[in-house]
Amino acid sequence: MTWASPNFSLDELTFSETATRKGIDNTPSDDVLDNLYKTAMEMENVRELLGNNPILISSSYRNLELNTLLGSKPTSAHIRGLACDFTCPKFGDPDDIVDAIFGSDIQYDQIILEFDKWVHIAFPADGESARKKALIINKKGTMIYSQ
Repeated sequence: MTWASPNFSLDELTFSETATRKGIDNTPSDDVLDNLYKTAMEMENVRELLGNNPILISSSYRNLELNTLLGSKPTSAHIRGLACDFTCPKFGDPDDIVDAIFGSDIQYDQIILEFDKWVHIAFPADGESARKKALIINKKGTMIYSQ
C-alpha cells in the first residue's frame, strides 16, 4: 500500500535510531501499513488542533523485536502501528498538548503524558471504540490524568 499524508511520511512513522544502530529491520507488514495510514491521518487532526504547528515524532511503529529492546510491553499499540510519541514545541509543553487533546473531540484510545517530556497517543483500530483513556506516567508511577 502506498499512501501519503500532508504532514507525515511513512519513513517518519517507521524510523528508529535504535533499529538503525542495532541492525533491526523495522519494515511494517501490510496490516501495519493500513494502521500507519490511519495513524498519520489522525495525527493530521492532532496537528490541526495544535494550531497546525509542526509535530516532532520520536517514535511510532516498532516491530516486536525493537519494542522489546526498548523495554515496552508486548501489547503496545506501537507494534500495531497505532501509536506515536511526539512533541509540538511551537504549541507548548507536553502538558499543554495533553490538555488540548484531552478536551477535544480527537478519537484517541489512550493518551499519556510521559515523564513531562513527550506525549504518547494511541488510536483505536478500525472497528474498535475510542476508550479516551488519559494517564500520566512519571517517576511516581502511573496516574489517571485530569485537567
